[in-house]
Amino acid sequence: MLASSLRAMAAMTQPLSSSAWPNWSGAWPRSSTAQAQASRIAHELAALKASPEAFRAAILQRLIAQDRAMLAGIAAYRRHPHTRQLPEPPILWREGAARLLDYGHPRDPAVLFVPSLVNRAHVLDLDEGASLMRWLAGQGFRPLLLDWGWPGPTERRFTLTDHVAGRLDRAMSAVPGPLALVGYCMGGLLALAAAQRRPEKLRGLGLLATPWDFHAAGAHQPRALSAALVGFEPMLEAHGALSVDALQSLFAMLDPFGIAEKFRAFARLDQAGARAHRFVVLEDWLNDGVPLAAPVARETLAGWYGRNDTARGEWLVAGLAVRPQAYAGPAFIAVPRRDRIVPPAASLPLATMPGARVHVAQAGHIGMVAGENAESAMWRPLRDWLRGL
Repeated sequence: MLASSLRAMAAMTQPLSSSAWPNWSGAWPRSSTAQAQASRIAHELAALKASPEAFRAAILQRLIAQDRAMLAGIAAYRRHPHTRQLPEPPILWREGAARLLDYGHPRDPAVLFVPSLVNRAHVLDLDEGASLMRWLAGQGFRPLLLDWGWPGPTERRFTLTDHVAGRLDRAMSAVPGPLALVGYCMGGLLALAAAQRRPEKLRGLGLLATPWDFHAAGAHQPRALSAALVGFEPMLEAHGALSVDALQSLFAMLDPFGIAEKFRAFARLDQAGARAHRFVVLEDWLNDGVPLAAPVARETLAGWYGRNDTARGEWLVAGLAVRPQAYAGPAFIAVPRRDRIVPPAASLPLATMPGARVHVAQAGHIGMVAGENAESAMWRPLRDWLRGL
């Protein structure tokens, strides 16, 4: 899966190769800001009497050095000995591939967490000292984590309605009494739909880095992801799912240059230190994705990203339009300020929910739940909100 992300990044950076060097005298780059920067560089080069050939050679040397640093980081990651070794919690409920993992005591207030369908659930139970589930259990709650599992033949026919009105609904019913429901990323949308269906079951609803208006930060990138669906149709027809490699490539398109930068940064770390250990378990999690059922892939890529069905009020679950304003209970909306996967502008429309409390976390999309500063960035504010329910 790491290889697929790197292939996507290579495709994005191909134009920087020597065989595709840009024509500096033409209309490249096209943006006014970039043109101004190019003009400034050209004037500085002229003042230094540097030839275009020397400038080109200097740039290529810089790119080669960056590639070497990236490869050094990848090699360091691949040989790093640290692995996740947390014990499995008890299973409260199971159906098909899905399991409800129980991290707390039955007498404590239940908080059911709903992760995305395309990543392993254990990002919320990542490692020793990096587990939101185990930390909340130590704070007097009963965290429950819905692990969707690897989709088998049955799950590959599922729609989002099957996940929400089926699996998630029955997982909630397996928990005695009321509970708080907390969704992360895509899981937040599923949790919102479930909350609208069963408000009497909920004490409160938490939405962490959850998108709503997919075009709020500009429609070009979401529509480009949606357009990729056409090319994936043969795979969907043949296998009933969008493969992990295909999903990794789509995610890489969101921030292609970030992949190289994170490995360059990793190469500079103390490999025996806590930061390196955290990087390794996070990267292992990222590279251990889950296929997405074909009906869900079509609903999300075409409906959410392409048409923006959520913000337009046209996303239906079991025939009911999902709308944030339809849930009137207490809501905790966590928006990571540095989120490149779900831009803050995509989440902020959820602040219109009647009982919403918005928390802007000083973190990124994954860092908010599993980063070094996750406890201060989001865990404690979430705990305090849960205590106030």
